[in-house]
Amino acid sequence: MTNFVPIFPLSVVVFPGETLNLHIFEPRYKELVKECFTGRKSFGIPTVINGKVGETGTLVEVAEIVKEYENGEMDIITRGTIVFRILEIIKTVPDKLYSGAIVNYPHNTREYSKKDLMQLVLKAVRELHRVLNISKDFKKPDSELNTYDIAHHAGLSFEEEYELLGLFREEQRQEYLKRHLGKVLPVIMEMEVLKERVKLNGHFKNLSSFRLGE
Repeated sequence: MTNFVPIFPLSVVVFPGETLNLHIFEPRYKELVKECFTGRKSFGIPTVINGKVGETGTLVEVAEIVKEYENGEMDIITRGTIVFRILEIIKTVPDKLYSGAIVNYPHNTREYSKKDLMQLVLKAVRELHRVLNISKDFKKPDSELNTYDIAHHAGLSFEEEYELLGLFREEQRQEYLKRHLGKVLPVIMEMEVLKERVKLNGHFKNLSSFRLGE
């Protein structure tokens, strides 16, 4: 399917199912949000990366306008729904302040996954959190979690999150996270060992002496 969507380019990666809170203050986006909320329409958030609008983004719906200010600014809650690819950006939309894009929606397998592989990925994510002393509740049973649910919590860089957004098979995303965590975890654990060594410096040490000639 190909269609036109209003766009709100941002330097963020939004994953399907993710809730994103936004403060809206520019006139063009105040107009965009009002129209989408009133008309129950979605808008696209293409990722701005390296100073350019990337070809991949996520369609979001306005779940709630939490607060409207006297000057028309708004606090809103949006929810990601589906990943799109931009075919053409429409910079000027007749009678509108905002821009838009012609987009399509590549087939995206979210349901199918390799359960054993997902368990390995979740185990590695939780080990990462343990080492970093982070507590995270995913608010779903493990059996219901997919890669989009945990991607922001796996220590990916912004560029890596954008790469993950461009993968359209769940098992591809699982493999991507597995490889990433396989590289990152040993480095972080080595840093933790180093920190512990530094902490010991200057402390009184109760060490057994080594006796020569025995």
